[in-house]
Amino acid sequence: MYESTSKFNSNIKLYMFQTGTLKTKLKYIKMNQSNEDFEIPVPWYLIKHPEGDVVIDGGIAIEVAIDKHEHWGSVIDAYDPIMNKSENCIDQAKSVGTNILDVRYLIQTHLHLDHSGGVGRFPNAIHIVQRLEYDYAFNPDWFAAPAYIRKDFDKPNINWKFLNDKNTDFFDLYGDGSIKIIFTPGHSPGHQSILIKLPKSGNILLTIDAAYTVDHWENKCLPGLVTSSSQAAESVKKLRKIA
Repeated sequence: MYESTSKFNSNIKLYMFQTGTLKTKLKYIKMNQSNEDFEIPVPWYLIKHPEGDVVIDGGIAIEVAIDKHEHWGSVIDAYDPIMNKSENCIDQAKSVGTNILDVRYLIQTHLHLDHSGGVGRFPNAIHIVQRLEYDYAFNPDWFAAPAYIRKDFDKPNINWKFLNDKNTDFFDLYGDGSIKIIFTPGHSPGHQSILIKLPKSGNILLTIDAAYTVDHWENKCLPGLVTSSSQAAESVKKLRKIA
């Protein structure tokens, strides 16, 4: 777990957790690369804010730790999750004193299977997602369909708030500049990245899967899964101007 505190408001803290790892192949992380084994961490984030706690994603669903074959099916042939039951987002949030009833927002950067583990776990949270992402998740292209586990996000009584791509770009969650949501499509149609203002540590840009390796960031390769190569490249260019 990583913790950072904002200097301009000592009551704002950022935590990073990990819900296990994914064992996969390099070609699924970096497009057109080799078939060598590759293992990646699966992080998620928690922001403690005076106006209400904020969860970013939630990593892998706890059901995967219980029975990954049942929950993900044949997806594990390409992305094999290695996760202990204790690594779920609820127990991790509680480990830093978070009351799950006090989580005000859950920001879904996108709805891929390694990011959707928090949906519906925080009963009072408003779930923020791009409308493009939400709609696509229910009707994805064939090549992207395995990345979406519908039972993770197709749940009753979820309070969704939809952002509308460029029309709500740099959405300021609390109006104080501490958390801004940036539209960064390409890896998925409605992917979004997060800019967090923590002056003590410097501004922290969570690129998420717009650029999840240094090679992605340095324009040496595209992510292994994209819905638009041109959008993916433009999103990295956009983020590099912000960083």
